[in-house]
Amino acid sequence: MSNSRHCRHRAARAPLALALWACLAAAGLPAQGAPSATAPTMHGRDVSAEHWNASFTLTDMNGRQRTLGDFAGKVVLLSFGYTHCPDVCPTTLAKFAQVRRLLGADGQRVQGLFVTVDPERDTLELLRRFVPAFDPTFVGLRGTEAQTDAAARAFHANYEITDFRGSILVDHTAATYVVDSRGQVRVVTPYDQSAGDLAQDVAAVLRSGE
Repeated sequence: MSNSRHCRHRAARAPLALALWACLAAAGLPAQGAPSATAPTMHGRDVSAEHWNASFTLTDMNGRQRTLGDFAGKVVLLSFGYTHCPDVCPTTLAKFAQVRRLLGADGQRVQGLFVTVDPERDTLELLRRFVPAFDPTFVGLRGTEAQTDAAARAFHANYEITDFRGSILVDHTAATYVVDSRGQVRVVTPYDQSAGDLAQDVAAVLRSGE
């Protein structure tokens, strides 16, 4: 499945340490004390060399104006969507939460962001109920139509909202954008990438910033 997929609305310490090491290795994540290895190939599309000028000015679910720079120092997982989405959006946010768990302590260095493409219906109250339900650290963002358009263009994303016989239909890019701690978009991943593969990509981006 391509990155452009869209969605539509209709007390023994040694054994414990070995077990933890094995679990991390099975997920493809680095384990403390494990032999060093060459840098892994990204599972998603590496866009580092493209130097995207990705940015946004949006309002968070608590009414505060935010920019990408507010999250400097953390690796950001960003997706576009809407709260009425029946499948893709909740699945993506659940995956973000799973990635943070897979990364263990390093998960504290990961920030999940959800940008609504349907700000007319997605009020701040709806975003406050929807986004943190997946992880209390996640932040929901909304803006005016112009701000939403600008954010989508900055991340090379697309969306379209139509009224079909009284029903609101929303198409939007379902990719995940991995932004490093300096605000550069590093990886774009397809909707169907597994949490384990995404966690490996995030771990690689975290290591590259150390």
